[in-house]
Amino acid sequence: MKKKFTKKQIAIKYGFKSGLEMQLDESLKQNGIDSEYEAHVISYVIPESKHKYHPDFRIVKSDGTEIFLETKGRWLLADRKKMKLIKEQYPNLDIRIIFQNADSRISKNSKTTYGQIATKLGYVWYDFRKLNLQELLKELQ
Repeated sequence: MKKKFTKKQIAIKYGFKSGLEMQLDESLKQNGIDSEYEAHVISYVIPESKHKYHPDFRIVKSDGTEIFLETKGRWLLADRKKMKLIKEQYPNLDIRIIFQNADSRISKNSKTTYGQIATKLGYVWYDFRKLNLQELLKELQ
């Protein structure tokens, strides 16, 4: 009997960290959008220590402006803190978050969702389940 591989295992085989990243990469390519996976590095500072953030996708629009896409399945506290620091230190960067499920709660005891936190932090975000990919693709060109 053949071993079944998970989406994450397949994604890792092709150099991605998650199945969602691989799905978005395939969708972008199928629609003629040129993107680079984790090719751009954004340095940021956690007070008293320096760190680097690799946005999942960097897209350069036809007018030369950059858009960064970050995919999130689980959005753990450490990632939320990191994204808060990035927004504070680089307020003019166009970073957009694509959640696998933006209605996921930050913890089982909280009513707060990933989407609500992203809005509070000032990010444009999308729910991959409800995403009109064609609209997003038009905006990314």
